[in-house]
Amino acid sequence: MTDHIIEEEPNSPDRREMNPLLKFALELGPLLVFFFANSRGEQIADAFPALQELGGPLFVATALFMAAMAISLSVSWAITRTLPIMPLVSGAVVLVFGTLTLWLQDETFIKMKPTIVNGLFAAVLLGGLVFGKSLLGYVFDQAFKLDAEGWRKLTFRWGLFFVFLAILNEVVWRSFSTDFWVAFKVWGTMPITILFMMAQFPLIKRHATEPLVKEHVAAKK
Repeated sequence: MTDHIIEEEPNSPDRREMNPLLKFALELGPLLVFFFANSRGEQIADAFPALQELGGPLFVATALFMAAMAISLSVSWAITRTLPIMPLVSGAVVLVFGTLTLWLQDETFIKMKPTIVNGLFAAVLLGGLVFGKSLLGYVFDQAFKLDAEGWRKLTFRWGLFFVFLAILNEVVWRSFSTDFWVAFKVWGTMPITILFMMAQFPLIKRHATEPLVKEHVAAKK
């Protein structure tokens, strides 16, 4: 089996799989760290005086968010010896905007991060379709298998959804307090995303590949 730094294409025989729940935890974990650190920033800084040099709670949360993203990607690499595309892109943006936030002591950069990340995801997914690539399969191929038309439709829908999230983030951070934005980033965006995912189940069911479904049922017997 050939080693690849970036995860292989969907249905590739060289693709190394990870438990879907673990993958979800690795992607959600850094967000929970960010929320907790922002809400308990002063206590954390008191417990670890070195963090006081970073500034207020949001800056402490930003630093811990960056560390959590690095740990998440490291765990993914340790398990599969590959890096997942979407978290890798997100991690790169977190690194750039998190560094700018801490260096310039300006909250604007970290607040714009979700806008940039979602905008990039939208551009990657929709742009991939222009070149005949359904890139969403890289994210969800380990959870379920679809035919080519199903991946194209699902990729298009997620591309539009990321555009919506980017616009929503701009509205929230520009219109409300920092604490509200942080809470919405974790407890608002995630439920909206879960509801969107649930709304895609009919499409997924229609385009699930029968041979793989049969193999899955046979494996359970």
